[in-house]
Amino acid sequence: MAEDGSRPVPVHLRNAPTKLMKELGFGRDYRYAHDEADAYAAGENYFPEDMPAVKWYEPTDRGLEAKIAEKLAYLRGLDRSEKSKK
Repeated sequence: MAEDGSRPVPVHLRNAPTKLMKELGFGRDYRYAHDEADAYAAGENYFPEDMPAVKWYEPTDRGLEAKIAEKLAYLRGLDRSEKSKK
């Protein structure tokens, strides 16, 4: 999406190697997925806030991709549940 330009990395994903960066909140609300249930940080967004939702991959209903589709549906359900809590 070259025509879309570049957007800043979300603050919660930014590294905070200095005191100032920590004070500015860099990395403050980051959730490490491997510490979460199912090793998945439900509801997390890793894209810039103003970036429109993009569907990067749509599995087919055949073979292993059917299993992948099931897993993606399960994870999307976790995302919806997490968003409804907020």
